[in-house]
Amino acid sequence: MKSRARTKKVNHPELDALFQKHGYADHKWIDPQEIVVAQWVRMKCMFGCGWYGVKAACPPNTPSVAECERFFREYRVGAIFHFQKKVKNFSEHHSWAKKENAKLIRLERAVFLAGFERVFLLNMTTCLGCRDCTGNMATCQNPPLARPTPEGMAVDVYSTARKFGFPLQVLPGYAQAMNRYAILLVQ
Repeated sequence: MKSRARTKKVNHPELDALFQKHGYADHKWIDPQEIVVAQWVRMKCMFGCGWYGVKAACPPNTPSVAECERFFREYRVGAIFHFQKKVKNFSEHHSWAKKENAKLIRLERAVFLAGFERVFLLNMTTCLGCRDCTGNMATCQNPPLARPTPEGMAVDVYSTARKFGFPLQVLPGYAQAMNRYAILLVQ
């Protein structure tokens, strides 16, 4: 006879209140099985992203695309968080994103302390926890703060966001408000 692991049932109102307390109202509950994972996302990381091989929580320091897909299949409940912001330049974006990532890490910890031991965060932007990243998880200066982005885990954020009714489009510069997304896998 196989024993089934017991997991705490997600109480959406309880977690919604926790999200609100941390300043996050713009989110939707999702089935992580519906997250779109694609090889092209990893190729864009490898050939086109300046963080590839530079950040410890970015590829090639993340699991393979197949492993990422398997990882998402282990979860039944998650939330996608929408962030919309208009900035003047990259420096302003960097400052805002660093603050949001830190707040998201605190939210992940609060969800963990609420009894959801499997909670795992995918940051809205590359890990910005350390001023000078070592570029390798083995020598990361602050592993408790290191989290990959959805893209770092091969998530097609465009298709996934649209699938759950959120806006996302390619922007030519900083003249328009950008949309960013974080994913919190709960159980």
